[in-house]
Amino acid sequence: MTTIALIIIAVALFELIIFIHEGGHFIAAKKSGVQVNEFALGMGPKIFSFTKGETTYSLRLFPIGGFCAMEGEDEESDNPRSFNNAKIWKRMIIIVAGAFMNIMLGLVLMLITLLPQENFASTTVSQFSVSSFSAVSGLQPGDKIVKINDYDVNTSTDFSFALFTLPVSTVDGSELSIYKEDCSFDLYARATELVDKNTTDEQNTALVKSIQTAQAKLAKAESKQEAYAIFSDYYNILADDVGKPHADTIPKIEEKETRQRYRTDMTVERDGDKVELKDVDLLTLKKSAEDDTPQLQIDFYIEPIEKTFGTVIEQTFASTVSVVRMVWGSLIGLLKGQFSLNDMSGPVGIASAITEVAGESLRTSGFGSAVSSIVYIMMVITINLGVVNMLPFPALDGGRFLMLLIEWIFRKPVPRKVESVINAVGLVLLLGLSAVIAVKDVWKLISGG
Repeated sequence: MTTIALIIIAVALFELIIFIHEGGHFIAAKKSGVQVNEFALGMGPKIFSFTKGETTYSLRLFPIGGFCAMEGEDEESDNPRSFNNAKIWKRMIIIVAGAFMNIMLGLVLMLITLLPQENFASTTVSQFSVSSFSAVSGLQPGDKIVKINDYDVNTSTDFSFALFTLPVSTVDGSELSIYKEDCSFDLYARATELVDKNTTDEQNTALVKSIQTAQAKLAKAESKQEAYAIFSDYYNILADDVGKPHADTIPKIEEKETRQRYRTDMTVERDGDKVELKDVDLLTLKKSAEDDTPQLQIDFYIEPIEKTFGTVIEQTFASTVSVVRMVWGSLIGLLKGQFSLNDMSGPVGIASAITEVAGESLRTSGFGSAVSSIVYIMMVITINLGVVNMLPFPALDGGRFLMLLIEWIFRKPVPRKVESVINAVGLVLLLGLSAVIAVKDVWKLISGG
């Protein structure tokens, strides 16, 4: 029953997104004096409908969309209140109103997801984990990350997206930075070997402090010999921390010809100045013992932002802007080949993702967390719809806006037949793409891929 409830909530929120989008067109049309013939929620056969004034309001069978049908929108009309007879600035407002309302809904949903949080994530490094690689490759506590791989970072959402889109690199395994990373990681492994059921909290604290001190020294090491000397000293200092004997021999650091690393350039604010950091390595792990696919793991902690009325409002607007940038960056990445068709999802894939995320949240944190996860995904979807729908592509609102822009510049509308053909071609292409994505989503669902 709980799963069914989550599915119903997801469908209801999805239809809310469509309702808000089409409602934007509807309100703008009504306020502009344009006649609206039908306002529909859903697609396909009508379940029920009623007429009030000049407009029919209908609920249709399939909850996968909706429409606001205006007089003279897609055909010639002599009606003085038809869309094509309205002033051009009014038509422009009507066209962009849907996307505008999607962004506004995104703001509201973002606020809903932020309100339950005790605090918010910043982009400032607080401290490093004891197995940190980035601690020995340039980053320091107190650094405020403002750019990752040429992507501006203003919020934790920017931070996550920038890291998510990082390509994995195959690097020279004999580099000094790799050697220092391995020294740091092997000290961590040494510490875990020394810990047992008799280790006290004070001894654990001493181990962490020693590793962090070693990391700070390794970061400044200018040669492998210097790094190994630091490693050797702290290999036995760790034993002293827990009152155990020194090792008979200090192990060598294994070097390989190549290594896979998530490596990036960063710009940070440090002591009031901007500092460029080159080749910052982040912790790269295998997906599993059987799968060597590299996985990125953040190996440092981020300072929290205190929750106040001001920070709630600030984070709501800033994070919404970040999601808009994320959607736009994903579209650019798609054009550049950074993402493929396999990374795209339609309604089937979205529903599957929502169910998976909500189910995991339900198992780990309860029903409230599952609902919060659904709301967050819907926030991303509504902003995605607002941004994508304004792309200057035929059959999208952005394509229609482009036609109006051409009309405004040349003081003459694009011939209706030409516009109809362009929109028809665009619609066929969009439907074809949607069909391909739907087949792909269904296949992934069936095959478990």
